[in-house]
Amino acid sequence: MRTGLRTVRLELTEPLRISRSTMSARDAVWLSVEHEGVTGHGEAVSSVYYRLDAESLGRHFTAVGADLARFPDPETALEVLRTGESASAGAPPAVTAAVDAALLDLVGKRAGRPVHRLLGAEDTPVAATARTLGITSPAHAAAQARSLVASGFEVLKVKAGAADPEEDVERVRAVRDAAPGARLLLDPNGAWTTGQTEALLPRFAALGVEAVEQPLAPGDPEALAALAERSPLPVVADEDAVDLEDVRRLAGRVHGVNVKLAKCGGVHAALRIAELIDGSGTELMLGCLTASSLGLAPAVHLADRARWADLDGHLLLAHDPWTGIGGEDGRVRTSDLPGLGVEPREGRRADPDGRRADPEGRRADPEGRRADLA
Repeated sequence: MRTGLRTVRLELTEPLRISRSTMSARDAVWLSVEHEGVTGHGEAVSSVYYRLDAESLGRHFTAVGADLARFPDPETALEVLRTGESASAGAPPAVTAAVDAALLDLVGKRAGRPVHRLLGAEDTPVAATARTLGITSPAHAAAQARSLVASGFEVLKVKAGAADPEEDVERVRAVRDAAPGARLLLDPNGAWTTGQTEALLPRFAALGVEAVEQPLAPGDPEALAALAERSPLPVVADEDAVDLEDVRRLAGRVHGVNVKLAKCGGVHAALRIAELIDGSGTELMLGCLTASSLGLAPAVHLADRARWADLDGHLLLAHDPWTGIGGEDGRVRTSDLPGLGVEPREGRRADPDGRRADPEGRRADPEGRRADLA
């Protein structure tokens, strides 16, 4: 198998402010894995929170490329990932997730089957996705809410964690008034103390908020579980639920866990988490980082397994370089195309079997030059 990278810059339509930072762009590193003329693709994005930049992602992918060379075919490599082994020792979960995605894309194309069918699903997944509203003025949040609901969105996720919590209350109230029929989720990204949370949650419950993600600072899952016992709203763990062992400690003790493929290690890691919490009383939320449709697609193939789908990262971009999962009408969906079912929005397009007239698998530096890895 031949691997390669390309690095691109993803600009957001407008800066997204959350409690700990404001983001206007991030780098994406695209992994290609080619075998016998068919190419699969995956994506990892830079993250200050997870301490990943494009350069470090590139180094890890280079190591992964060398490791994949030991497998005779992508099906064998994918089976190793399915059983829980890493594609490369020491690779961060975001890299493993991208490798998992590229192999699923490649194996699906070789088999002529979409990824969700490779994973055992009969129906084509379609899910109402939440759409994120950042920390902004109540008037701007209300205008966004009205526009999104008019476009078909049923679920809105409001970021919280302003310096003055009253601003958060006013923002949610403005969104509720602008979109009285919408389902509302709340996400302070760990900004509140236990005392603040206990004072605020009844007020948000009165405004019809459906659930709250990670209200407390991460690092004390016992405190989060204790809060969930007495919370008037369902509590969903996010930053305190990174991997399988984190979720094992919280299963049955919080109302939900937000599983992001980039933090848990990919589709197969997410499936192990879903199996672990099944029947425990803890429900699955599928979340994402801001990424392209390529980065979002693997989670969309799992979307029908989750109570909450928060898969709008590609919708925050000024220009999404890939297409194929929709979402502009409030619903993400897969297709019956083989593999992940996404294609480049511009430039060369893949044939139905994943073959291309021009070879891929080359790496670009930030200025756009490409080079082979292997």
